[in-house]
Amino acid sequence: MPRSGPTTLTLPPFEGTVRQLIIINVGVYFAIAVLGLVLPEFAQVLIDHLSLQPASLVSWPWQPWQIATYSFINLGILNFLISMFMVWMFGSILEGTYGSRYLREVYVTSFIGGAALAAAGSFTHVLGLRPDSVAAGAGSAIFGVMVALAMRMGDLEIFLWFLVRVRIKYLIAIYILIDLAVLLRYANAFGALLHLCAGFCAFLYVRYAPTRGLGFGFSERFYGMRNAYYRAKRRRAARKFEVYMGKQGRKVQFDKEGRYVDPDEHKDPNDKRWMN
Repeated sequence: MPRSGPTTLTLPPFEGTVRQLIIINVGVYFAIAVLGLVLPEFAQVLIDHLSLQPASLVSWPWQPWQIATYSFINLGILNFLISMFMVWMFGSILEGTYGSRYLREVYVTSFIGGAALAAAGSFTHVLGLRPDSVAAGAGSAIFGVMVALAMRMGDLEIFLWFLVRVRIKYLIAIYILIDLAVLLRYANAFGALLHLCAGFCAFLYVRYAPTRGLGFGFSERFYGMRNAYYRAKRRRAARKFEVYMGKQGRKVQFDKEGRYVDPDEHKDPNDKRWMN
C-alpha cells in the first residue's frame, strides 16, 4: 500500500474522466434548472421519473432507467457544489494512479450496483426502509470512489476542506460510521443504505476486478476465446490433412497446436543417405 508523500494544497488536474463526469453533472443540473424556470411542472415530473424510487422499479409502469439516472439528478446548489468538488478531489487521485477506465468503472459500478442492492433492501421494511423512498445525487458514486481510494491508498493523507489533515482510510471509516448511525436512527435510512451499498460494490470491484479494469479483462477473455477457437480449427484442419495425405501414400506430421513439422528438421546432418 503506498505511503503518503508531502502534503500540499495544490489542486489536482481537471482532465480526463473527472472532467467528463463533472461536465455531465453540470449540464444536467443547469438543464433542469432552466427547465424549472420555463416549465416548472414538467421539470418536477422529470425529476420524479429520473430519481431513484424502488417501488417504480417493479410496479407498472416500470422505470428501470432510474438505477442509472438518479446519480445525475443533483438537487440544491450547496449539495451540488460539494459533490462536484469531491468528484474532482478524490476522482483525480484515483484516475491519476490507475487510469481513466478504472475510475469510470468504479464510479459506474458504485452507483448502479448500490442502487440495485439498496432498492432490494428497501422491500424488507427493516430499519424503517420503505420502497417508496426517493434518492438522488452523486453521493453514492463518490462514496464508492472513496472506498476504492481507501483500499488502494489507505495511508494517503489529505486536507479535508483544507483544514484537517487526515488519512483517507480513517476518513472513509468515519463516513461509514455516520451512515450506519443514520441508518440505525431511521433518519434518511434509504440514503444511508444507498451509500453503504455503493461502498460495498466498490469494495467488491477493487477486490475482484482486474487492476486494468473490467473492460480490459473482458477484452482479454474475448480474444483468448477467439484465439482458442482458431487454434482448434487449425488442429482439426491438420488432422484432416494428415488423413488425406495418408490416403495418397505420404506421411505428414503436425504438432499438438496444428503446426506443420518439417521432417528435415529431425534428420542427422551427418547422415549422407538422405541426400541426393
